[in-house]
Amino acid sequence: MSLTLRKRRVVIEVPTTWMGRMKAQAMRAGERIAPMADQAKVATANRIEEARYWAAPRLEDAAHRVEDQLAPKVSALLAQAAGKIDPTPPKSRRWPVIVLVSGLALGAVGYVFYRRNAQQWTDHMKDSAADASQWVSQKTDEAADKADDVASKVSDKANEASRKMS
Repeated sequence: MSLTLRKRRVVIEVPTTWMGRMKAQAMRAGERIAPMADQAKVATANRIEEARYWAAPRLEDAAHRVEDQLAPKVSALLAQAAGKIDPTPPKSRRWPVIVLVSGLALGAVGYVFYRRNAQQWTDHMKDSAADASQWVSQKTDEAADKADDVASKVSDKANEASRKMS
């Protein structure tokens, strides 16, 4: 017998209960929907992957924005709230400020005294240099006078000696 002539026999069982009929109808619907469900599964997987490629850089950017902009503000807000409800008295920052201002004032006073002392020292050195110059000038004049006296004495003695010889 040829294959084309062979007829297929389909056996149909008709359920007798309502539940059996519903089950049979669900089975037939499932067989019809299975290929469409497979296509939907593949399409959904592709769309999910595309969505992940699209969303990943945006999520990373959002994370950096939260870290850089929002987190410091939230942190400051929480620290301020903690400071407001803290029952312990706040630490005084007066002493470090007083020490800092005192140090700056002492430094300014020391600088003024240094500049004034330097100016006085410069003036004193100018006076000392002028005095030394006058002293050297006087000593030079005295030495020149002595040299003139010695020269005139030597000249007088030489003249006397030449008169005696003549």
